[in-house]
Amino acid sequence: MILFPAVDIKDNKCVRLTQGDFNRIQIYSDNPVDMAIRWEQAGAEYLHVVDLDGAQSESLINKRSIREIVKSISIPIQIGGGIRTGARIKELLSIGVSRVILGTIAVENQALLMELSKAYASQMAVSVDAVEGKAAVRGWKDVTAVDVMDICEMMEKVGIKTLIYTDILRDGMLKGPNTAMYKRLQNMTNLDIIASGGVTTIQDIEDLKAIGLYGAIIGKALYDGKLDFKEALKCLQKE
Repeated sequence: MILFPAVDIKDNKCVRLTQGDFNRIQIYSDNPVDMAIRWEQAGAEYLHVVDLDGAQSESLINKRSIREIVKSISIPIQIGGGIRTGARIKELLSIGVSRVILGTIAVENQALLMELSKAYASQMAVSVDAVEGKAAVRGWKDVTAVDVMDICEMMEKVGIKTLIYTDILRDGMLKGPNTAMYKRLQNMTNLDIIASGGVTTIQDIEDLKAIGLYGAIIGKALYDGKLDFKEALKCLQKE
């Protein structure tokens, strides 16, 4: 299982939100590039980046930081936040991003997602941010009636292999991941599942590994010192 340290960027600063709420924001660094380098040096093999301004406004306010992160580290980067057009995908891939993460359009415009997948399926992931299994969109502001399993079925049809599932009610709460949902996703799909939201302890990581997940994203627990990244990596090496 791959552990993805998260670097969430707003106004070119490294921050964390609680439950996706922009009114509950904490700044951890004025330089996201430094944080990216820190996680690579700690042993990360893949970095998870979120452009929070993009998620809100679809603008590329943080393009400078994203470009500098790509230049400054050698590990691959996946990035999400406001990616809803082929032009945005092409731009991010052209500066060296390895995988782009699409969220809202997977719910609101599946026809467009299918069209984009023809060119970029192998470099795309779909992020489903959900409350009790129902997808939320527009930076988590709107909860829809769309079930995550319906999105998974569509993904498999169009050849997108990677699903990032965030339990919004767990995100930033340091109370552990929704293991029941991850077991369901792992058992009912052939997708590479990345857990997101609530991963806080070594036991959480061991539980997700036991399910057989492809990966887990860790954010607030790292930044608040609740979890040591090097120790987390060690637990994955145990048989």
